[in-house]
Amino acid sequence: MPVIRPRKALMNPELRRRGIFILPNLFTTAALFSGFYAIVQAMNGRYEYSAVAIFIAMVLDGLDGRVARLTHTQSAFGAEYDSLSDMVSFGAAPSLVVYEWALKGMGKLGWIAAFIYCACAALRLARFNTNLDVVDKRYFQGLPSPAAAALVAGLVWVVLDLGYTGEEARWYACTLTIFAGVTMVSNIRYWSGKDINLRRSVPFIVVPAIALAYILLSSYPPGILFALFLGYALSGYVLAVWQWAQARKTIA
Repeated sequence: MPVIRPRKALMNPELRRRGIFILPNLFTTAALFSGFYAIVQAMNGRYEYSAVAIFIAMVLDGLDGRVARLTHTQSAFGAEYDSLSDMVSFGAAPSLVVYEWALKGMGKLGWIAAFIYCACAALRLARFNTNLDVVDKRYFQGLPSPAAAALVAGLVWVVLDLGYTGEEARWYACTLTIFAGVTMVSNIRYWSGKDINLRRSVPFIVVPAIALAYILLSSYPPGILFALFLGYALSGYVLAVWQWAQARKTIA
């Protein structure tokens, strides 16, 4: 029996050859797996593994876009796939991990806090995808979802490392989860770092400064990472207050 092919595919060779670029999507799939792994480990009570997996997903998420740009393999499919992967790794995974770790015993307030984070992550990603061509590339509108996920995962990791349980830290976890979620959908601006040109020469002092940063990070990863992302989350509010004060001075 002859195979009937769609007329468009026969007439247009491009449609028959159309596929996906494998290299950047390998990183996206790895990030998706890390988010899924974080959820599975939380279900098994291994919350430290979950926190580390979310940080790994954040690193992989930062690589896939850069690899795509460097190899000229950007595609609409890759952009959509990356967004769906982010929703799992930085939306569903952190909310479920923190719920299983600390919020489960708080009743309705616990799952409401986790859902607020998850819903805000979805809204943040949807707004980011629709505002790509209209926002200032130097700044993010609202806290980026990877940074919000790192903030929640960092709390889980550092509290466990200090020897406390999720139940003992549940109010801190609840407050931070809601704070991270609300900040994601706020209009507060955060520096994106996209204006950094890695091909430009820098003063020699930058090299030892980077080495020092690696030494500090390796000395106590949970505390340094949590402090770093907490500082980043608060930096947007500091910048907003500073701009408000400057505007008041100008009016006066």
